[in-house]
Amino acid sequence: MTTPHEIDPRAAGDPRNVYPSDEQFYASDRPAHPFLPEDRPRGGGTRAPVKHRTTWATFWLIVCIVLLIAAGIALFP
Repeated sequence: MTTPHEIDPRAAGDPRNVYPSDEQFYASDRPAHPFLPEDRPRGGGTRAPVKHRTTWATFWLIVCIVLLIAAGIALFP
């Protein structure tokens, strides 16, 4: 007959070989009320719209890159 946790049968009477059940082991480090209040609630009220400051800068950067490529193709066929 096997014993839980593979204890040597010769050492079954040793008080150091007393192990908690799985439920006791996993419950030992949990708080009494394991559910925490949400720190970032979903939904909410109205917020100011997000302002993207780099939209035009990105647009003009892409336009310049496309023009540079087009000029390179036109000047060096």
